Amino acid sequence: MNLSQSFFNENIYYITPSQIIEFLYCKRFIYFMKCLGISQYEEKRFKVQLGRSIHEKKQKENKDYLRTKLNVIKKEINVPLISEKLGIKGIVDEVLTLEDKTMAPLDYKFAEYNDKIYDTYKTQIIMYALMIEEMYGSIVNKGYLVYCRNGHIVKEIEITDKSKDTLKNTIKEYLDVLQGYFPKATKYKSRCIDCCYSNICIK
Repeated sequence: MNLSQSFFNENIYYITPSQIIEFLYCKRFIYFMKCLGISQYEEKRFKVQLGRSIHEKKQKENKDYLRTKLNVIKKEINVPLISEKLGIKGIVDEVLTLEDKTMAPLDYKFAEYNDKIYDTYKTQIIMYALMIEEMYGSIVNKGYLVYCRNGHIVKEIEITDKSKDTLKNTIKEYLDVLQGYFPKATKYKSRCIDCCYSNICIK
């Protein structure tokens, strides 16, 4: 299913993985930026860049090796994804069809694996899974990350019904904030230090 970016309706607002990641970092950040329309200064918020610069430096070597290792029978590259039901969109590095007929998103990360998979990465993969299920009508119960700076280490992420439902609730809450709901501040106060909205945010 090859879709160009023109597939996205420019007159409809779709939520992207990076926006949900920002929302989970601090829900008030989205309130100030999207609901009130107050400009952001992201150069002062380096932490928000987690997971963003990756796509600028993709490395796609060893594709045949990865396909064999993951029991892939078909794959599509740089696939535009969308969920009309949830109002989300994104572009995944690869959509894999596996031997058991399930499907899986695969994303390349220009990063090193340090015995931990960031929640931001998991959120992104689960969003891709939700869109793949809707677009392809297929089951998605796993996803993959390829860490390019470790010689292409592949890590599998389990995608459960619970994790899908949790993310759906987060998307709903995001939409509530766009309608004017003022969310609670993050409980991690260290995140407020480099936030461009710290001088106007009621703690």
